[in-house]
Amino acid sequence: MIAVPPGRVTLSDRRTQRSWTVDLAPYLLGAHPVTQGLYERVTGLRPSAARGERLPVEGVSWWDAVRFCNALSERAGLAPAYRIGADDESVAWDASADGYRLPTEAEWEHACRAGTTGPHYGPLDDIAWYRGNSGERVHDVGSRQANPWGLYDMLGNVWDWCWDVYDAEVYGGYRVLRGGGWFDEHWSCRASARRRSHPSYRVDDVGFRVARSPGPGPRGPGMPRQGTVM
Repeated sequence: MIAVPPGRVTLSDRRTQRSWTVDLAPYLLGAHPVTQGLYERVTGLRPSAARGERLPVEGVSWWDAVRFCNALSERAGLAPAYRIGADDESVAWDASADGYRLPTEAEWEHACRAGTTGPHYGPLDDIAWYRGNSGERVHDVGSRQANPWGLYDMLGNVWDWCWDVYDAEVYGGYRVLRGGGWFDEHWSCRASARRRSHPSYRVDDVGFRVARSPGPGPRGPGMPRQGTVM
């Protein structure tokens, strides 16, 4: 995982013309989206339409991602970040836990920008798989250039689920998606672009990456060290 420094990020929504600023403490973020290989090792499942160890897992819902985070935490000997209700329809985030979790929308954008200020952290054809160069298919993680902080596929390839509710007053429990995917036009693959989806939906261009709050917890066998690709 990659250590992301603290910072401040201003988010914006084009539909409502609203913007808001968030201050962030340091955190860890997966160097690329969770792969099909890792997802299968942790859950025993491989739900994706395309198949490949190094392809990002896709066709996973927000709920699938939340449950994966808890399972990965338990495998690594860390405190699970999420408390899932007995009805399997409610979840609370324990911010004191050191286990794996989904990034917040603010964490995602701060990490994507990596100190840059434009819509992309480099030439789009160099950093992202999108409709213009993907051949309309998903690609192995880490096969485009990383951003200045060593994070791959922050734009393109698959959208990343984030923790946040998109707009509860208008869309209820729909959750935020960030980053754009292999089938999207260039205007969707921007650091500021926001999309939403129902937390139970599974789509073939949506995956996720994991985050962690820093903590002294033990590292289980086979788990990545800080600074390595997961």
